[in-house]
Amino acid sequence: MDSTIAAIMTAVGYIIGFSLLGFGIGIGLIGSKIAEAIGRNPEVKNEIVSSMMILLIILSIFILLMFAFCFMLLFFNPFVS
Repeated sequence: MDSTIAAIMTAVGYIIGFSLLGFGIGIGLIGSKIAEAIGRNPEVKNEIVSSMMILLIILSIFILLMFAFCFMLLFFNPFVS
C-alpha cells in the first residue's frame, strides 16, 4: 500500500510539472506570435488582444481542471482502499 501511494504521488507530481511546463511554453509561443501579428498589422491590435485573452482564459480553465483532477487523485483515490 505504501508503494501505491508513493507511485501515485510521483505521478501527480509529474502531471503537475509537465502540464505547467507545457502551459508556460504554450503561453510563450502565443505571446511571440501575437507580437509578430501586431508588428505586421498594428491596426487590428484590439481584435488580436481580445482573441488572445479568450484563449488564455480557456487555457487557464483547463489548468484549473487539471489541478482538480490531481487533487482528486491525491485525496479520493480509487486505487487505495
